[in-house]
Amino acid sequence: MIQGERLWQRLMELGEVGKQPSGGVTRLSFTAEERRAKDLVASYMREAGLFVYEDAAGNLIGRKEGTNPDATVVLVGSHLDSVYNGGCFDGPLGVLAGVEVVQTMNEHGVVTHHPIEVVAFTDEEGARFRFGMIGSRAMAGTLPPEALECRDAEGISLAEAMKQAGLDPDRLPQAARKPGTVKAYVELHIEQGRVLEETGLPVGIVTGIAGLIWVKFTIEGKAEHAGATPMSLRRDPMAAAAQIIAIIEEEARRTGTTVGTVGQLHVYPGGINVIPERVEFVLDLRDLKADVRDQVWNAIAARAETIAKERNVRLTTERLQEMAPVLCSEVVKQAAERACKQLGYPPFWLPSGAAHDGVQLAPICPIGMIFVRSQDGVSHSPAEWSTKEDCAVGAEVLYHTVWQLAQGE
Repeated sequence: MIQGERLWQRLMELGEVGKQPSGGVTRLSFTAEERRAKDLVASYMREAGLFVYEDAAGNLIGRKEGTNPDATVVLVGSHLDSVYNGGCFDGPLGVLAGVEVVQTMNEHGVVTHHPIEVVAFTDEEGARFRFGMIGSRAMAGTLPPEALECRDAEGISLAEAMKQAGLDPDRLPQAARKPGTVKAYVELHIEQGRVLEETGLPVGIVTGIAGLIWVKFTIEGKAEHAGATPMSLRRDPMAAAAQIIAIIEEEARRTGTTVGTVGQLHVYPGGINVIPERVEFVLDLRDLKADVRDQVWNAIAARAETIAKERNVRLTTERLQEMAPVLCSEVVKQAAERACKQLGYPPFWLPSGAAHDGVQLAPICPIGMIFVRSQDGVSHSPAEWSTKEDCAVGAEVLYHTVWQLAQGE
């Protein structure tokens, strides 16, 4: 029933908004590019027969009424913002597939007991203010007041950016949904990994969203001449960092489920012929089970301390961020499983290593996700790609999942 061609055309049209010379997309929150994207998606929502509005956090919402307008709402959607020079599928696929679901229902005269709302959340990525999931936090009522003071690279605060976009930061609490008003949240998203591609399947059902911790390591030694200082006399923080990074990989591999990554490294003073004085790097550690993740972290921390003592360098760590793992609801997973079987696709279960808005909504409603196969597992890149056919399959599974959730009590 889904019109895959219409979904694809909208994806490609939206992908032109914020497009860079590299072919990638940059759409940061509360910018002209985001406004253009919202306006375009709002026009799709109206074409689909939805009532369109924005809440106090700037979340764009399109509502399809149910036979009981007072019934709890089934939410479906994702986000429109991007990372710098990202792709055109991460976020927009979930929003536009949600629009396609309700448009298909309206075109075929399908009515539901529960209202359905398609939502494009504000600033999921956190690329502008280094603080993400702003819209979903606001909807869950958990956006901390201090978040308004987060600033972008130009020194503009979140509160100032909201005002520039015509929003009143003082009204943010009005975006929060009251307890018991949301039946479920479902999101279609590209996998951003290679699991589905390796298994030869177009779609998968997400079991849960991994919890992460970000830890900043600072290692201080002594800057000396690279040629004049014997190896036995060195206090080299870079050598210590190399050992610790190898330990991170080793400890993460032990569990079979944990992933540990160091994607950021700064060396000071940075001379070719100078032993570094200080090295800083950030660890990203994730697992679907918090206790397993924490055990891995404890092992890394203990071994890192030993290395620092052996090399006579000073080690300090700072926890930058922590998110608890979130398991997907059995109700949503079962609906997605029935949808896959109905459409002839074997249900395949996999975790999400990346964080999504559902993490923030889990305290107020059951959540679930459906993944679409990613080509080569590439994401947050101009090379991000899922085929037209796979996107249509994902939207079909989403349709049947949402339809089930929106029926009955």
